[in-house]
Amino acid sequence: GPGAGQLCCLREGGERCGRAAGNASFSKRIQKSISQKKVKIELDKSARHLYICDFHKNLIQSVRNRRKRKGSDDDGDSPVQDIDTPEVDLYQLQVNTLRRYKRHFKLQTRPGLNKAQLVEIIGCHFRTIPVNEKDTLTYFIYSVKNDKNKPDLKMDSGVH
Repeated sequence: GPGAGQLCCLREGGERCGRAAGNASFSKRIQKSISQKKVKIELDKSARHLYICDFHKNLIQSVRNRRKRKGSDDDGDSPVQDIDTPEVDLYQLQVNTLRRYKRHFKLQTRPGLNKAQLVEIIGCHFRTIPVNEKDTLTYFIYSVKNDKNKPDLKMDSGVH
């Protein structure tokens, strides 16, 4: 995983955590949401990454979930894979884009699905794709610098 060979980036009670980092990462949002919770963990300033160990990931999740639940456990909330899974609104995409996604990943669906069904199927698949954040960002920056997005524009605007 991305945190391979690194130690958890957190300090607990003033001591750097000695556990191996997993692939969950610590963010400003998490820091804020646990700061009200009397949990004595913080980012170690000397850590050069944001990956945290599974122990702290679970700790943070249990701390953050307590507030949300308010005693009702039946809101059908499935456990989140990563602490910070941003919700992507696939409804914003055009049906053609959704179909291209489906083709690209060879997702098995019956023909003639409507948009809602496509969004549901693709959403489930999308959430299972592991992403190496560092590689993705590196590639994104490389693409922007090298203007890799120009050919696409030509294709779409060919209707003059």
